[in-house]
Amino acid sequence: MPSDQQLGMDRAITRRDFINGIAVAAGGLAAPACPHAQAQEGAGAAGDFGGQSLAAAAPLHARRDGAPLPAWSEFSDDGERFDLVVVGAGISGLAAAQMYRQHAGRPVSMLILDAAPELGGHALRNEFTARNGRRLIGYGGSESLDSPGLWSPAAHALVRSVGIELEQFKDYYDSGWQARHGLTQSAAWYAPQLWGEGRLVRHAPGEPAADWVARTPLLPAAQRDLLQLLQARHDPWPQLTRAQKRARLAGLSYDRFLTEVLGLHPQLTLLYRNRTSGYIGVGSDACSALDAYALGLPGFAGLALGEAVDALMSPSGRQAKGGRDDYIYHFPDGNAGLVRALLRSLIPAALPGSGMESLVLAERDDAQLDRPDAPLRIRLNSPVLRVQHAAGGMAVDIGYRGADGGLRRLRAGQVVLACFHRVIPQLCPELPAAQREALNDQVRVPLIYGNVLLSHWRPFQRAGIAGLGLPGHLFDSLRIDFPVSIGRYRFPDSPDDPILLHLSSVVLDGPAGAPERVQAAAGRRKLLGLGFAELEREIRSILQGALGPFGFDAAADIEAITLNRWAHGYAYEYMRPWDSFWPAGPLPMHSARRGWGRIAIANSDAGAYAYAQGAIDQATRAVAELLPQAHLPRFWREPGPSARQLKLPR
Repeated sequence: MPSDQQLGMDRAITRRDFINGIAVAAGGLAAPACPHAQAQEGAGAAGDFGGQSLAAAAPLHARRDGAPLPAWSEFSDDGERFDLVVVGAGISGLAAAQMYRQHAGRPVSMLILDAAPELGGHALRNEFTARNGRRLIGYGGSESLDSPGLWSPAAHALVRSVGIELEQFKDYYDSGWQARHGLTQSAAWYAPQLWGEGRLVRHAPGEPAADWVARTPLLPAAQRDLLQLLQARHDPWPQLTRAQKRARLAGLSYDRFLTEVLGLHPQLTLLYRNRTSGYIGVGSDACSALDAYALGLPGFAGLALGEAVDALMSPSGRQAKGGRDDYIYHFPDGNAGLVRALLRSLIPAALPGSGMESLVLAERDDAQLDRPDAPLRIRLNSPVLRVQHAAGGMAVDIGYRGADGGLRRLRAGQVVLACFHRVIPQLCPELPAAQREALNDQVRVPLIYGNVLLSHWRPFQRAGIAGLGLPGHLFDSLRIDFPVSIGRYRFPDSPDDPILLHLSSVVLDGPAGAPERVQAAAGRRKLLGLGFAELEREIRSILQGALGPFGFDAAADIEAITLNRWAHGYAYEYMRPWDSFWPAGPLPMHSARRGWGRIAIANSDAGAYAYAQGAIDQATRAVAELLPQAHLPRFWREPGPSARQLKLPR
């Protein structure tokens, strides 16, 4: 094993670590030193990053732990009045403001409050400046616009209204980039601490499975079983109908399907453990075998299951099976590009320019966000603490902590709560107990999104790969960023150019085979207990082990590392075998998102669906509740794509 010095752990590079937007110093938490919570020393640091900040976490965690709400008498009233206040400046909150303005039928005044120092919720960008002066932009959260062919009319209307033309991504996304540079082989890195030895296994398109399986470090019996899994056409349930087989697959995990139904070696469960988590939010030990089939995992060829989407699949499983779109709808900064488009539409002076071509590099003017004379204002670093009807139900009072630490009070005609479901009971004492319980059902899945700036990518070209699968590892994959060029922002096209690598991890913990809610809660504790140095060492070890033979030098070639840790990441999706009420209902989200009086609830939790289009649909529903006279575009009310679109029984 290389020493820390050989790996470059002592090198003076830019290291940025954010846990829910809080900057973390070496070994411990540290309050952000600047408004955007960013480290700026050395090459590599640039641009904006925020998130769920210290200001957000402290008062809400105190409420969670039993601290009383501040009394209304503790809040000073500055006399501010708005037609609409939105709590939460993520995609759903910004979309709600956009649609409310479009459909109110009159000029309206609006304020968006957010506890974070940055717009966008999870849709955040990471910027880097390489040693050679090149600016590179990556994403620290919400990744892409997924499966637009399955979107609602409302989601399509919203993105069009802010100037995003989806067809343009066919030009922006360089689909031939990997082939043009010879990066055509698939690859997996088997980490020594998991597999007994470190080994890179590559295989070319069309290479017989028997050849590359023999190169894996699996036990000989597991190799034989893996080959059987990949090649077999065996039906373990010949006596069952197709519908019965699908129902049985929905009732057991993919791990159990491999070991108990197919009788395969248990080492294969480690091989596939993290293959489902990035899409379903849970590993193969808890993902249903039916969802694994929807994702294209092996073992089902002999069951004659057909190609139809099944109602028992999770929302993401339905989307994976029913979607036909290429995965190309990506801004360099992920869905922060959508956030910037929304900002430009809502407050044009805050992001000068027009058209998609200027979105990526336009410089934001934060002085325009909260101008007293503007019809729409955005106030960051302002965690909301209380929301309650006032004036005999004719208005809503909002109490929040301002950026200066003072308690402020304002009044709105209507309110959209576009924040996490589990926050809402802490803000709204007037909620009934049943709704509080339903809101607390939403347990989000913790995530790590990492970006690594390399001075060049010659070793990837020599190896003929664009990324690595990481079987059984904390990180599920590592790959060169998406090849997207928009306007003046150009993706690197020479192996000598600096480039960003992206890593992702759904952090789960607890007993194997436990429900996702249990694993997510344990994973949150694990995520918060991981030190930056521990994660950096893993990243450097992976790259050195896999690519060292091709000339990679972890000490010399890594210029910067940014980790984005989200203790509350993906919205929870209903899934078998854990949620017996899915899909027939009643679903907890229906009770949880019920508006009352002048208050409506948006955000992806309200749709139990962790996608930008889901956040937009829930914003549409919330605005429709507040403006019943308006004629908003159709939106999907249930989790995931429309059952009618997928030809599912209703």
